[in-house]
Amino acid sequence: MNRFHEGERAVQSRSGVTDEAGRLGRGITSTIPEAARPFLESQRIAVLAGVDGSGRVWASLVTGAPGLITAPSARTLRLAAGLPDADPLSEGLARGRPLGVLVIDPERRRRLRVNGRVVRADHDAIEIRAAEVFGNCPKYIQARALEPDAEPGGVGVARRHATLTEPQRLAIERADTLFIASAHADAGADASHRGGQPGFVRVLDERRLLIPDYSGNNMFQTLGNIATDPQVGLLFVDFDTTTTLQLTGRARILWEPEALAPLKGAERAVAVEVDEIVEIEGRGPLGWRFVEYSPFNPR
Repeated sequence: MNRFHEGERAVQSRSGVTDEAGRLGRGITSTIPEAARPFLESQRIAVLAGVDGSGRVWASLVTGAPGLITAPSARTLRLAAGLPDADPLSEGLARGRPLGVLVIDPERRRRLRVNGRVVRADHDAIEIRAAEVFGNCPKYIQARALEPDAEPGGVGVARRHATLTEPQRLAIERADTLFIASAHADAGADASHRGGQPGFVRVLDERRLLIPDYSGNNMFQTLGNIATDPQVGLLFVDFDTTTTLQLTGRARILWEPEALAPLKGAERAVAVEVDEIVEIEGRGPLGWRFVEYSPFNPR
């Protein structure tokens, strides 16, 4: 059984990794392994990927204390928290809508992706029925240690923009971590992680970004989705203030050597044209102290 859709297969073929992807694809299941439950129950951060009522794709952040994320059954993932009304994805959490969840442990550089459909969503909890479950390698995750007795900061004012402000551009240029949401008409939504040295995401102007694509797991869920649907959502998180910067727009994959030349270590790149920005001000630190950059980051 081939677990990849036509976009993923096309990118795998162009990258020359069809056979390897096929082997890795056997690790994608429709159930949450029993062995993954202790990992999920100890985590504090989840990134959501979904589609709003206008068809725009967004990535959103959910945080909390251990116990925030559980698997009540092999096909159910539950988050004991909702999204604030100001979050642009909040209207996209209706029952039956596609939703991707990335659970990430910055301290141990571990991550698990669970993609499926919304079963329930309100201010208190979000539940999805899993369709795809798979892990990823630790590459490009910057190590961050949880501060003792850390309590995540609250949510403040939300501001919407059509173009990036100068402080927002500077925040992106300082970022070492990015989360990207993408979607496929049949396969649903997916949330993924990208990381690198500060400045790895290039801000070309007030509406255009360039994101390098480094060597990864070669399954190409994100790029495969982009190959069929250019809508993407980007999420930048300020770990010191909990401020989030959410961008939605349209992406295209760059393969040309001349486009990749300025991006050290990039095998491909993703060019993003931004349509809308939502900045939600944080109130206090997220509770994670920076330790070190990933040894896989191109220097």
